[in-house]
Amino acid sequence: MSLGTGLGLSRPAATKAVDLRLYGLLDVGVLGGDGAALAALAAEAVAGGVTLLQYREKTIDDARAALARIRAIRAAVAGRVPVLVNDRVDLALAAGAEGVHLGQSDLHSEDARRLLGPRAVIGLTVKNGTQADELYRLPIDYACIGGVFATTSKDNPDPPVGLDGLQRIVFRARLARGQGLPLGAIAGIDASNAASTIRAGADGVALIGALFKGGATEAKARDLRARIDEALAARGA
Repeated sequence: MSLGTGLGLSRPAATKAVDLRLYGLLDVGVLGGDGAALAALAAEAVAGGVTLLQYREKTIDDARAALARIRAIRAAVAGRVPVLVNDRVDLALAAGAEGVHLGQSDLHSEDARRLLGPRAVIGLTVKNGTQADELYRLPIDYACIGGVFATTSKDNPDPPVGLDGLQRIVFRARLARGQGLPLGAIAGIDASNAASTIRAGADGVALIGALFKGGATEAKARDLRARIDEALAARGA
């Protein structure tokens, strides 16, 4: 029994709908820091069916340069999809971004909500069942579970949870928060395993290299989106 139901505590409803089906992460460490190039990738991804974008720069030495890149990305997508900023609430505020994605050691989601307000999109990384159990009390709009598979895009000290682990964490997240909170999956996901990740319970997938590296971003996005939508339909989601 989850604390959210067992103790009669109210679940914080998601404040807005977030479409996680195809979540593109524009990671400076993987893709480089050319703002114009990142903006072009963002525009191609949205044209191909990406539903959500995130600017990710794990080590920011030049906040002004990062801010300029975020603004360029937002200008390129022109409000067609939300643009979130990884970790940095201050940069999200300065850029007028639609929200943030937080890790377990970043600013607490309650503090981020106070700073960003009720209309902002706030997402959270969830790595295990214990963290999923805590979702009942957090003012977030979605959670991303991972890493699901091995990846080279991020130094992750935790072993991949795999599809079985993803299923277990999804179960506990649903138990804690109900069906209303979108749940994404992240790490090592590509065209070969996106559908199986959806079948395991994710509402969407987050990608970097499989979407943005090697060119043809729009075509890759269209292919991934078709696979995801087909898997969701088969699941009845």
